[in-house]
Amino acid sequence: MATEFIPIGAILGVLLNQVIKTAHAAKDVVFEKESFKVLSKHLFDIEPVLKELQLQELNESQAARQALESLEADVKKASNLVEKYKNRARFYLLVKCRHIVKEVQEVTRDIGKSLSSLSLSNTEVLSRISDQVNRLHNEMQRVEFETSHSHLQIVDKLDQGLRDHKCDQAFANNMLEEIAMAVGVPIEPSEISKELANFKKEKEEAANNKERAEVLFLEQVIELLSRADAARDYEEVKKLYEQRVQAIERYNSREEYIQPVTAFLCRINGAVMSDPVSLCTGTTCERAAIAAWFESEIKTDPDTHEVLEDTSLWSNRALRQSIEEWKELNYCLKIRSSKAKLLSGVDASIEEALNQMQDLMRESSINKDWISIEGFTGIIVTILRNSQNKDVKRKILTTLKEFIEGHTRNKEELIESQGWGLIIRRLGDDAIISKAAIELLYELLQNRSGWNVSACKKLSQKSNAILFLVTLLKASVQETAEIAEKILLKLLEIDEENISRAAKSGWYKPLIDSIVQGPESSRISMVRAVVNMELVDSNLKLLGEEGVIPPLIEMASAGNIESKELSLSALVKLSGCRANKKLIAEAGGVDFVINLMFTPLVRTIVVVKCCEILEKLSSDDDSMMYFFDERGTQLELESIVTNLLALLQNPNSACNVRRPALRALLGICKFEAGLVKQAVLTIKGVSLVLPLLDDPDLETREVAIKLLFLFSQHEPEGVVEYLLRPRRLEALVGFLENGDKDDLKMAAAGLLANLPKSEKSLTTKLIELNGHTALIDILKTGTMESKENALSALFRFTDPENIESQRTLVEAGAYPLLVNLLKASSVPAKARAAALIGNLSTNTPKLIVESESAFCWCFKPSGTPLCPAHGGICGVTSTFCLLEANALPDLVKLLHGEVHETAFEVVQTLSTLVNEACPHKGAVVLHDANAIKPILDILKWGPINLKEEALGLLEKVFVSKEMVEKYGASARFLLVGLTGGKIHSDGSLTRKAARILSVVERYSRSSTSLLPGLHG
Repeated sequence: MATEFIPIGAILGVLLNQVIKTAHAAKDVVFEKESFKVLSKHLFDIEPVLKELQLQELNESQAARQALESLEADVKKASNLVEKYKNRARFYLLVKCRHIVKEVQEVTRDIGKSLSSLSLSNTEVLSRISDQVNRLHNEMQRVEFETSHSHLQIVDKLDQGLRDHKCDQAFANNMLEEIAMAVGVPIEPSEISKELANFKKEKEEAANNKERAEVLFLEQVIELLSRADAARDYEEVKKLYEQRVQAIERYNSREEYIQPVTAFLCRINGAVMSDPVSLCTGTTCERAAIAAWFESEIKTDPDTHEVLEDTSLWSNRALRQSIEEWKELNYCLKIRSSKAKLLSGVDASIEEALNQMQDLMRESSINKDWISIEGFTGIIVTILRNSQNKDVKRKILTTLKEFIEGHTRNKEELIESQGWGLIIRRLGDDAIISKAAIELLYELLQNRSGWNVSACKKLSQKSNAILFLVTLLKASVQETAEIAEKILLKLLEIDEENISRAAKSGWYKPLIDSIVQGPESSRISMVRAVVNMELVDSNLKLLGEEGVIPPLIEMASAGNIESKELSLSALVKLSGCRANKKLIAEAGGVDFVINLMFTPLVRTIVVVKCCEILEKLSSDDDSMMYFFDERGTQLELESIVTNLLALLQNPNSACNVRRPALRALLGICKFEAGLVKQAVLTIKGVSLVLPLLDDPDLETREVAIKLLFLFSQHEPEGVVEYLLRPRRLEALVGFLENGDKDDLKMAAAGLLANLPKSEKSLTTKLIELNGHTALIDILKTGTMESKENALSALFRFTDPENIESQRTLVEAGAYPLLVNLLKASSVPAKARAAALIGNLSTNTPKLIVESESAFCWCFKPSGTPLCPAHGGICGVTSTFCLLEANALPDLVKLLHGEVHETAFEVVQTLSTLVNEACPHKGAVVLHDANAIKPILDILKWGPINLKEEALGLLEKVFVSKEMVEKYGASARFLLVGLTGGKIHSDGSLTRKAARILSVVERYSRSSTSLLPGLHG
């Protein structure tokens, strides 16, 4: 139908619909979408122009009709172009991208020209929007479209490769990967196979359209891409292998190589050809060799040497196919041979087979498939598990790395096999093997687009994988450490749980970074990991040094209750490390914790955690140095003690609050005696702590005992009254008998030692409850500190006025233990043992008298020796005689040590041997024991109170004229020094010295006094 009979308005309506439809379609084109998007925009901009023409009365001129028809034709071309490239093969679209963009540009410009003609023919009608129309058609006529730079790079690389006749495997793999990634096709054989099939349809369509140049170009591209590994169909590869294996069955099992026929050899270099090309003469050569021949020689046939008029080269595809088949047969022979060597169990043969495998895979990637098909993976994994040869293991790992490189199927096969776990275990081997193992592992974790997340997740699930990787961070081989870090960082990225796993394995930096810099959810998760981790002191120290403490304090102060509880729990753990205590204080943590725990209405769990932190901070002897704020100002410990006691006094305080509060109080009160005194006298600490001895919680009772030990030094009476109540003293004796906890026994014994000795009812009750035997047991097996307190507690049982309690103690076996403790390493223990022996020895004369009055001397057994000091029959249990207990030698040795504390007690104890009724006997005993000289020496070095004790003993000794004769000369000089030469001197010490000097002078054999005028 002729268009001149169609009303111009109808043409305009059809055109408007076509423009809108094409604009929408162009917008949806995926490939080179930027160019099609611009075309779509311009078409949408034409829509109001056509609508304006519809509103006005269009000129029915020939020029207007022709312009409208021209625009309609160009829009139709645009529509056809959109339809043409909307659903084409993606590989085809990429290789044709330059041409496609050019077509879109041309059709856009053509529409712009037609729009210009339409505008000229309807100037008056379009006057209202003339500026808009002019700008639009000018833009469209000058439009410049450019293909994506990345796409152009790929196309140019492909074109250059085709011109250079590059057909090797590596180039094919590279081009296929780049093209597939550019158009969004997964690099998987099934997907690639589909895309290549679509690509081949494009070639068939070009052939149907008689586009010979296009067909030739597409054939070259398809042939190249089909050579890539990913383009192989696995079933086809498997079928081909089976055919080749069947073909080599006729060859001897030891045959490893089929010689090439002459036709396979290049006429120039004599090597087997890979890209054979034929000359016009029929001579066939390697393409690269003939190209070099033509450059260096006159263009002659390399076989006949005749000059060539035509130097064209034709690919000899049939020959190339024959060479490929020959190579494949040799591959199969080598695979068969390698398999036999692997199964031989001989290390040398296994290594040879592995070398052959590497050569095969480097020669052709198809061998990776064929080796897999032949079952090599399972064989090699078995050898890796069983072999003890380090060289074999290393070679297996490097061979497996080549086996999986760029091969998704082989990677999946190895990951799913038992080899996955073996590879991970090899990370723990020596430097050479672990390097090969981690390089293999890294390759296993990669896919064509980067990291294989699924494989990474599977690796995370291996219990020892992260431990091995963390260990390798410190590997001596730098490359190993770098790869280990890369893998670890990826594992941490895909699963936050791996951060804590890495920390448990000793790599704390990611965990610390997450706590310091991470989002709130990550911080909470990582802090929870710290709380749940078992950390030794060095780990805790490292966490503190890396800066984890300040963010924990910040979380505890600003976070929600979960964040607060977790961060405080982490601080509890960190404060157990001495090095972290100062860091906590410097960050303001101590002041913060104290203020938080005493904040009104604070949650119980928060108070518990704060108390636990205070307990840890106060557990060292020098803990005072940690109790300062972030400005370095010392905190008021008195108020802390007051608040802790108030917390204990609160009837609503639960057991889990009282327990850590008690421990914190105990730790702080150890700092200085002043704090204990204030707690006892000002705040009545004893009355607050005593009821806790009845607490149902054992640990609370234990800490209460330790506190009472400290408090009882200042308020013992209240403790005595409490202990005399029913069942209270039994509990205390129970602590003395606690075999596992020396600190408890020490505190319980110390508590008893601090109680008044005058409380005889308490002593009696303790004997009834075998408290004395519990103390004796401590002397046998306790720590030295416990023994010291037990010795102090035993003084109440050795009161010289209570012979029965003394006898009870001696009969329980205390005496030998006391004598043994004279040799202890502790000065207090030696001094207290000596004093206790002295208390017992005080009653020896009285016990002998009682014995004599009770038994008639006529019944004295014949030959029974009399005690040299006491003149009667002595015994350890009967008279408490220290000579019978063999204590004298050790007591004398203590005098030679010149230690004031022990010497004082020893002198007092030795004085019990010199009875005023018969001092000569005791003096002789001391002389025989070589005790008098060290006693005299005390007058040289001892302090005043010790010298007074020594003089008191010497005064009794020198009643004996014989002792004066033996020691008078040496005594004179010392006594003169003390008196200053004056017998009638003032002062207790000098008066005592003067009295002794007078006795010495009286018994002196010489009538001449050492002091001129002494008697005159």
